[in-house]
Amino acid sequence: MNGVFVKDTEVFERAVKRFSKVCERAGLVSDIKKNRYFEKPSETLKRAKNAAKRKQIREDRRKNWTPK
Repeated sequence: MNGVFVKDTEVFERAVKRFSKVCERAGLVSDIKKNRYFEKPSETLKRAKNAAKRKQIREDRRKNWTPK
């Protein structure tokens, strides 16, 4: 569990900002956004296949790139 220790002399807004940064670094924000709605297993597979396809296209472009 993520947490932030707050000193007595620290401003609350700064502690909240530090906490949000810790959550962002841990990947909680993206995980919450990803799981906001239910996705069927077939949709998850389709999304993964499309991502792999895009990644392969990107790698092919980088391999075939020649400087002018």
